[in-house]
Amino acid sequence: MYKEPIFLKPVFQERIWGGTKLQTEFHYDIPYEHTGEAWVISAHPNGPSTILNGELKGFTLKDAWEKNGELFNKAEDNEEEYPLLIKILDANDDLSVQVHPDDTYAREVEKQPYGKTECWYILSAEPGAEIIFGHHAKTQDELKAMVADGKWDDLLRRVPVKAGDFVYVPSGTIHAIGKGIVILETQQSSDITYRVYDYDRTDAQGNTRELHLDAAIKVTNVPHETMNIDQSESESNGLKVKRLVEEQYFTVYHWQLDGEVDQSLTNDFLQISVVDGKGQIVVEGNAFDIAKGDNFILPSTIDSYTLSGNAEFIVSHP
Repeated sequence: MYKEPIFLKPVFQERIWGGTKLQTEFHYDIPYEHTGEAWVISAHPNGPSTILNGELKGFTLKDAWEKNGELFNKAEDNEEEYPLLIKILDANDDLSVQVHPDDTYAREVEKQPYGKTECWYILSAEPGAEIIFGHHAKTQDELKAMVADGKWDDLLRRVPVKAGDFVYVPSGTIHAIGKGIVILETQQSSDITYRVYDYDRTDAQGNTRELHLDAAIKVTNVPHETMNIDQSESESNGLKVKRLVEEQYFTVYHWQLDGEVDQSLTNDFLQISVVDGKGQIVVEGNAFDIAKGDNFILPSTIDSYTLSGNAEFIVSHP
């Protein structure tokens, strides 16, 4: 019986807008000058994380999901792919304006199991940083016309952000992360992106990136609506827990630890990212040091555990 955390090695993605903060802030050994994304908990075929410890060391999370379903309390007849994907993004420049489809469109058109609803916890943001979140079009015809005419300043909603902010981004929401922002993203395990606008940027060969306007307009929610999120807070023995969102695809928490706390695992499994500080987790008498940049899963085979130290976490489960 697997009775320890499953620590994971990130997979890095080169992006035209990426930078070096994943190295300077998280001490990751990044492979590119423009490293935009660390897929820190991933079973997606485009970048599955590798397990760093225990009996499954060297296997990918995708392997574990498919062959060791008991770790996730996975039903025998559940043929779906691992449901979630956790990333840390370094927006050294503005990301493209984009939108993602829902499950129905993803399955019918893209032949993929999941659409993409996501959420962002802002880890750091330079002064004046902002995101694009939604649009001002009232009808789909107005959306089409404004896109065709390139009326981006009139169309796009810009929202200032700072460290500690949280943004819930349902499928169908036009969005973009702005320059100078580092986020932790919790999302459905999907890599489907429809690019709406890319500031007419070119790559090293002078080529612009492909836009996907027809698909983007089809899947965009019109008019834009910002959902109200029911958040809650609690505190127990030095652990402050804030529920950031509880929606159809995931529940996400912010944990602030200062001391020692005993916890029971009440979900099928927990995904945990250490976003600041350091500490220790003890399972069945075995202690594991944890620090900023570590990412691990507590499998369903664990009943209880003890956390100690001074650290900040983003925690999620399906």
